[in-house]
Amino acid sequence: MHEMAICESIRGILEEEAAKQSAARVDRVCLEIGRLAGVEVEALKFGFDVVMRGSLAEGARLDILETEARAWCMPCGRSVAIAQRYDPCPVCGSHQLQVTGGEEMRIKELEVS
Repeated sequence: MHEMAICESIRGILEEEAAKQSAARVDRVCLEIGRLAGVEVEALKFGFDVVMRGSLAEGARLDILETEARAWCMPCGRSVAIAQRYDPCPVCGSHQLQVTGGEEMRIKELEVS
């Protein structure tokens, strides 16, 4: 369950950003997670609550935006949405796809007080 390690990293980032802004607490965190990022969203939510206990982000609202996975199909030259890796192109059926999106994970927004 690497989601706990991810939450530990998020906690570090939140503490750094809150210190930069002289904030006493983090009220809301919005994460953007691509469908190919390899993150279990429910495990991440659970881990977030556990890891943030005792920190300035304890009780913070966690919003997660899941972004679609996209790939470039080499034979038909189109950008297409895919559900998972190794899916065929929904237009031509080719498996010669280059993933172009959906692997990212980032803190998109942070609200502090």
